[in-house]
Amino acid sequence: MPHTPADKKKALTRLRRIRGQCDALEKALEAGADCGPVLQQLAAIRGAVNGLMSEVMGMYLHEEFGSAPQISSAQQTSIDNILSLIRTYLK
Repeated sequence: MPHTPADKKKALTRLRRIRGQCDALEKALEAGADCGPVLQQLAAIRGAVNGLMSEVMGMYLHEEFGSAPQISSAQQTSIDNILSLIRTYLK
C-alpha cells in the first residue's frame, strides 16, 4: 500500500482512471457496441490494472528493501532488476 502522500495520490489517480474506463466499457456494452472497440477497451483496462499493480509492487519493494540503511548497490541493482522483470511481464 502506498504510504507517502505523493504515492497515494498517484495510485488513486490511476484507480480513478481505471474506474472511468470501466464505466465507459459498461456504457458501450449497454449500447450494443461492436466487438472491436469493446475488446480494445478491455485490453486498455487490463493494461491500466497491470500498470497499477506494477507501480504498487515497485513502491512495496522500495519500501521494504530499498530504504534499509545497510542496502548495498548490488542489492539495489537486484531490486531494480526484479522491478524491470515484473514490469516486462505485466505489459
